[in-house]
Amino acid sequence: AIVATLGIATSARYYLVTWLGERVAADIRRAVFDHLTRLDPRFYETARTGDLMSRLTADVALLQSLIGSAVSMGLRNALTGIGAFAMLLLTSAKLAGLMAVVVPLVVLPMIIFGRRERRLSRAAQERVADLAATAEEAINGMRTVQAFTHEAAERARYGAESERSVQAALRRVLTRTMLILSVILFGFGAITFALWVGGHVVMAGRMSGGDLTAFVFYAVLLASAGATVSELWGEIQRAAAAADRLAEILAVRPSIAIPAHAVPLPVAEGRVAFRDVSFRYPSRPETAALDGFSLEVAPGETVALVGPSGAGKSTVLSLLLRFYDPQGGAILLDGVDIAQAAPEAVRGRIGLVPQDPVIFSATVADNIRYGRPDATEAEVRAAAEAASAAGFIAALPDGLETHLGARGVTLSGGQRQRVAIARAILRDAPVLLLDEATSALDAESEHAVQAALARLSKGRTTLVVAHRLATVRAADRIVVMEAGRIVATGTHEALLAEGGLYARLAALQFTDA
Repeated sequence: AIVATLGIATSARYYLVTWLGERVAADIRRAVFDHLTRLDPRFYETARTGDLMSRLTADVALLQSLIGSAVSMGLRNALTGIGAFAMLLLTSAKLAGLMAVVVPLVVLPMIIFGRRERRLSRAAQERVADLAATAEEAINGMRTVQAFTHEAAERARYGAESERSVQAALRRVLTRTMLILSVILFGFGAITFALWVGGHVVMAGRMSGGDLTAFVFYAVLLASAGATVSELWGEIQRAAAAADRLAEILAVRPSIAIPAHAVPLPVAEGRVAFRDVSFRYPSRPETAALDGFSLEVAPGETVALVGPSGAGKSTVLSLLLRFYDPQGGAILLDGVDIAQAAPEAVRGRIGLVPQDPVIFSATVADNIRYGRPDATEAEVRAAAEAASAAGFIAALPDGLETHLGARGVTLSGGQRQRVAIARAILRDAPVLLLDEATSALDAESEHAVQAALARLSKGRTTLVVAHRLATVRAADRIVVMEAGRIVATGTHEALLAEGGLYARLAALQFTDA
């Protein structure tokens, strides 16, 4: 019965503490990931993907290990140590007092070396994060690495990061070694001293040999428990360093302020207004991306933003999506300042086709359905047809159910762009943003997609960013930008007749053509 009870209790303990570790780890990962999804692009301008992944995996794994096994072991040994010390007192209060004198000598190294290990553990975990960031960067850019025959250099860079990680880990290990050495020396040294004193007491006849043997047995139990707890203390310090790194992420506050009482958006019309907007990117505060930018776009109007690189065209789209807040002025959507509305409500009225579309590691249908998750298969097919994507999708092994590789590596640039266009078509939002939406298409596909976008933009407010002026000739208005300001507005013909920057750009492009 005792053996059966022991087996059941041990099994139950293992299951429960392991369940607790898994549950806590899952909750922490979810909390950190949820927080990451709320952070705006300003945070991701400097954050490294590999570092964030290291915190979500390696750091959480340390906490999981602590909660799922180390804490249970520590509690068991703590109880054993308390029981052993109680039996020491019952066996010989004098010798137990000698053992108790040594306790501060054991605790002090744990405090000193524990603090050092926490600091070194954090450094070691940061080196692991550097290693992950280096690998992530090289793997994502492997085609470029191989195209420029840079494999040896990347291997050397990764090897150097790996060596730095090892050295940081060894410094932490050395600190743990000194802690274990201190605990064993003082703990078992105390036992040896007590045995020497006890031997004299036995020889004097004030204590039996059996009592001394029992005392030594309990002292060994106490010392062993103390050594185990000291090792656990090192694990606690490692986990504390991991918790610090996770807390850093959770402490980051989004720079996009969400109003406590968001103003609801009225019935969607698609009216957009920029009023004297000024903006500087946090990473480039010395240069104004937009300077006194004002633009009114009527519902259903198509406005093209053109100009040289760095003129602020894509910044206009980013601010409308409220990826950033301007330092001056206001942006209105359907008459409501978007700073007073919920970001999700604002973005819910906008469809986007970026210059470099993101393709997820999922099926073609799932990637298109990202625009509207509740869309039916018929609606997905219709969107693919409208984006001139049905042809190449049909040629894929499983059609819409073909699983695409990470970042859409199995598709060409033009195919990825057409999937992104189908996604925006399916979203069916009143405002459409096209950021070089046809830049990766061949002439035949571009013609088909332009026709599809022309049909899609009817009845919608459309902002088009383009470098190739031939793609925006049919826009209702063309806004010419330079250095964050509007320098001219009009139709293609009017701007050509006016001369200036647009005429110079057109002359260069059409002459090159």
